[in-house]
This record gives sequence, C-alpha cells and structure tokens, in this order.
Amino acid sequence: MGATNLPPREKIEDGRGENALSLPLPGRTKSRTLLSYCCSLAAVGVITWLAFRLHFEAASVGFLGLIVVVVSAVYGDFWQATVTSIVLVACLDYFFFPPLFEFTINDPRDWLALGTFEFTALMLSHLSRRAQMRAAQAIAERQNSDRLYQLAHRILLLDQSHDPGTFIPPLVLEVFGLSAVVLFDALSAGTHLSGNGSGETEQLARNAYYRDKEEFDPDTNSWSCPLRLGARPVGGLALCGGKLTPLMANAIASLSAIALERARSFEKEHRAEAARQIERLRTAVLDALAHELKTPLTVIMTASSGLLAAGGLADPQMELVSLIDDQAKELNQLTSHLLGAARLDGADFKPQREPFLLSSLVKDTLESVDEQQCRSPFRVSIPEQEPPVYADRKLIETALAQLIDNAAKYSDPGSPIAIEVKVGDGEVIVTVRDQGLIIAPADREHIFERFYRGAGSEQRTPGTGLGLSIVRKIVDAHQGRVWAESDPEHGTAFSLALPAARESQ
Repeated sequence: MGATNLPPREKIEDGRGENALSLPLPGRTKSRTLLSYCCSLAAVGVITWLAFRLHFEAASVGFLGLIVVVVSAVYGDFWQATVTSIVLVACLDYFFFPPLFEFTINDPRDWLALGTFEFTALMLSHLSRRAQMRAAQAIAERQNSDRLYQLAHRILLLDQSHDPGTFIPPLVLEVFGLSAVVLFDALSAGTHLSGNGSGETEQLARNAYYRDKEEFDPDTNSWSCPLRLGARPVGGLALCGGKLTPLMANAIASLSAIALERARSFEKEHRAEAARQIERLRTAVLDALAHELKTPLTVIMTASSGLLAAGGLADPQMELVSLIDDQAKELNQLTSHLLGAARLDGADFKPQREPFLLSSLVKDTLESVDEQQCRSPFRVSIPEQEPPVYADRKLIETALAQLIDNAAKYSDPGSPIAIEVKVGDGEVIVTVRDQGLIIAPADREHIFERFYRGAGSEQRTPGTGLGLSIVRKIVDAHQGRVWAESDPEHGTAFSLALPAARESQ
C-alpha cells in the first residue's frame, strides 16, 4: 500500500510558511468568470473614455486603472488582473502617451506601467487566494467540529448493551458521508463493515492495529488509524472516501476507541451487578437453609447424646449411635459456618470493635481446642512488647480458631503446629504453620474463595471450603490482610495481620 502523510490536495501555508490544512478552494462557474472579465474590461473602457474627455494626465489614468487591477486581483484571479493590465497599458499608450492614437511598443513607459500592474496583480491575487483558502479552511474546520460533536453526542445516546462494533461504523459513515468504514476489534478479533467496503478495506483496519500507526492510501483515498486507549492499541479503523484531514481521522479514531471502552465498561458493570445479585441470592438461600437445618440437627444431637448417656446398648447399636452423633456434630459445624458466612455478607454487618492483645486471644483460642481431636502439639511464640489491636474479639477468635483447626486437620500426625505472634510495621501478625499438605502456587489465592478446596485436600480430610473464606471476610472487615505460604522445606503457613490500634482509639 502506498502511504503518505497527507492526501494529494493543494496545501495551505500558515503564517509561518509551514504546511497547514489541505483543502480545495471553492471554484467559479464559467459564466461568472466571463462576466467578471467583462466587468473589468468595461471598467477600463469607462475610465479611459472619461479621462480622455476630461483631459486627465497619464499618471492619473494609471492610478485609476491600478484600482481596477487591484479589484480584479482581489475578486477575480491573477489572469483576470493580467488581461486587465494589458488592456489598460494599451489604452494608456494609444490615448495618453504621445504620439497619440498610435501604439509604440518600445516605449519604456508602457513596460514600466505593465510591470507595475503585473506586480500588483501578482501580489494581491496571491494574498487574495491565501485569504480565500484560510476562509475555506475555517469553514471546513467548523463543519468538521460540528460533525465530531454530532458523532460524540450520538455515541452517548446509543444503547450500550449491544456490541459496539455493530453501531460505530454505520454512525461514522452517516455523519461524515464516507463510502466505507471498517472497524477491527482486537478483543474479539472481529471486523465490522459498513458501506461499500471489501476485503482490502478490512485488511487496512487490521494493519492499522498491527502496525500501530496512521496511514493514507492515495490510490483508494482511505485512512487507516489505530484505536488507542492511552498508549495501548485496542483495534483499527479504516475510513474510505470523503475529504478527511489527519486531525479529523485521528479524532474519529479516538471517539471510536472511547465508544468501544465505554461499551466494555458498561458490560463489565452489568456482569458485576449480575454477580452481586447472584451472590446475594446464594447468601440468602444458604442462610435460610442453615436456619432450617439447625432445629432438626439439635433434636438429632440431643437424641444421640441421650442414647449414649443412657447406655444399655449392644456394641453394634452403640457404634451406630456414635456415628449418628459424630455426623450430626459435623452438620452442626457446617450450618454454623453457613450462618457465619451469611452474617458477614449482610449489608448491616458491623464489627463490634474493642482494644485487646492478639497474644491473649491466641491463648484463649488454644484453650478451647479439643485436645483429643488435635493430633499435633502446639508451639507458641509471643513478643515481649505488643501493641493492641482494635477489632471485634469474637470475630477474630473465630478466624484464629479456623486457622488452628485447619492446621490441625491437614498437618502430619505428631508434627508440631507453630503459632507465632509478631509485630510488623503498624500491624500485628499471627502466623499458624504446620508440616503437612503443601498448597500449590496456583491454589494459594483461590483457597480463600467460598467452597474452593485445593488439589489433594479432598483425599486428606473432609471439608466444606467455607472456613478460609470466612477468615478472609472477617479480616477484610477489619482492614487487615490474610495470606498463605507453602513449600516442602518450611511447610504451610497462614498469616493474619491486623492494624495496630492508635492511641486515640
């Protein structure tokens, strides 16, 4: 494709002598041109007749004739002024330069007058043409500004729920009167054509994206411009036909890129709102299900505990009742997690904050751990000096209990569980480390999502995938952070960090 920076049209120079906008000048019809010539020559004839009848001197006639040349150069063109100058010099030579009524071609006065008239005609016609071109430029710029405003206004009024590639090309085609418009969307790798385009036109739009530069093809009178958001290209645009300047082509491409991004932002917002609605519905269902399960589970646990306490059961019966009691406790723990998750998702949820030491809360949490179910010893490390945190004590205790319970479930039997409290930069950190199941790097962020379980955890111990998601929600509600680290050498560690309390709190 032959490419150049400007289309092959007559260039306008600005006041600094630099190339500015290229625009065609408005032309004149043949009848108007002939009438203008006739008026100039008639003016020369009238001036000559009056001056001869009134016995004017040649200098006065030349001055009056110069006025006619000036008018011819300003309102006509250089050639009209040239013809007027030649006729005027001929009249001066014949009627006012002696010998009268004779043409003296070699008279220096004739050549001086003709040179003066021609120089005046040349300068004034050039200045007049320049002024006309600037006027045409101003009119074209105003029209283009109006078109750009119309395009931007109509883009804002379009339905953003549809694919933006389907409505941008026909809109640009209509507003700017082009023959074809092609938009290439890099995200979907699709092209959208409007007008009399072809496969070559579509390739222009693709090339604009791949090359990331503007190009003009004089053979097809078409522009190809990349669609950019900042410095990153997101597509390409091909504009065929019409009379567009580089500035206008870039402006159309910028508006098209903004329309693409606006439609995508609308789509993302719509998806996010749909996800929020689904999450609210799921939370409501889980909350209702957990409440409905609580009552029968309480009855089952009471009955199984009563049977175990009453005794008198045979060994197979005792084994079955114990199994019922254990599974009922598991279901009760699951419903408690569901209720806790529903409570944290509630719009009216607010932590009941108070100042306390995390080290003391760690000790209280360890005292509530069932030593019979825990298969590993605990090693606790507490700093000598520790600032308090300002948080909801019950919620943080729930989060710590979940981390400790998680470590107890997945650690190797007999291996120690290390719990360390340390002071960081404006925060207090609790780390629970165990030697057990190693978490893959791809799972370390997802394990804090609801119902997600890492690879290998299903075979290791049963679970619901709710515990760590509850921990993250509790920590997020306190503007803290929680993360996981895992490698074969140091084991798996879950850390919880809370901001240290300020003195004003």
